[in-house]
Amino acid sequence: MPHPKFIARLQAIEGLSEDERQQIAGLPSTLRQVADGEIVLRQGEAASRCVFVVSGFLYQARIVGDRSQILAFHVPGDMPCLHTLLVTPMDADLVGLGPTIVGYVAHSQLRQLLDGSIHLTRAFWRETLIDAAISRQWIARLGAQAALPKVAHLICELAARLEIVGLLKDACFQMPMTQRHVADACGLSIVHVNRTIQELRHRGLIAWEGSEIELLQPEELRRLADFTPDYLT
Repeated sequence: MPHPKFIARLQAIEGLSEDERQQIAGLPSTLRQVADGEIVLRQGEAASRCVFVVSGFLYQARIVGDRSQILAFHVPGDMPCLHTLLVTPMDADLVGLGPTIVGYVAHSQLRQLLDGSIHLTRAFWRETLIDAAISRQWIARLGAQAALPKVAHLICELAARLEIVGLLKDACFQMPMTQRHVADACGLSIVHVNRTIQELRHRGLIAWEGSEIELLQPEELRRLADFTPDYLT
């Protein structure tokens, strides 16, 4: 069965009946452990099943010129390749970020579920629309926002997404994201990212030790980032 975080994610964005939750929980699925940096699906691969994140994190990346560009981070409850139900080839690598557990659901099983329910089709469709909204935010900020608010926005977005699935505790979350990952997501150098994080610390906005990130002044951080979470649900 798909992990409860995935069901909680759909419940948060659309609202599900008990029967609908049971139908999703009844989907046949398999689980697999993924190592840090391991490619789950490769760019160009024709997927025959969808992946959902049980625990840990994934990211999508493409090589552009001589560097990697991270296109998205995926948190527990996400189904990163839901679009492959209709557009089969992956357009980026799907990669493990730290030790991660993923689940797989066959396309045929998902199609059978969605063919029988207009409301569940709407819920899954809305999930893909939210993915698209996140991508538009990233595109806009990648080209138009300065480094400090850009990195602040990434932190705010991840915190908000983790809060939806119950993984933000006292404005603090765990994620093994390095400065290299931030640089590849924000189109910055590692040196620039290091200076930016130090500035956020100096202003008393965040604490970042190892894989633990804490929002010390959440409202001030959101104001700096020009962050509103409405596009996430």
